[in-house]
Amino acid sequence: MSGTINKRPYGENGIIDFSRLWELMERKGYNKQWLKNNGIHSNTVAKLTKNENVTCEVLANLCNLLNCQPWEIMEYKRKTNAQK
Repeated sequence: MSGTINKRPYGENGIIDFSRLWELMERKGYNKQWLKNNGIHSNTVAKLTKNENVTCEVLANLCNLLNCQPWEIMEYKRKTNAQK
């Protein structure tokens, strides 16, 4: 069946890296506590720190808080064959 996405466990082929989020926040003078004070749950902040799954709603909230676009806070990093 063409066009079908093969469901695999998160991180098997690559991850969403949130390094850009932390860099943007540092440039703006914000920290993790600022996120928590502005409605991002501490469990979600922990997930972002570990590059774990978060919802699109979280991404939209972050973009709203930081007045940015998704590409400014995250990036897809494909696993190489050596990492698999």
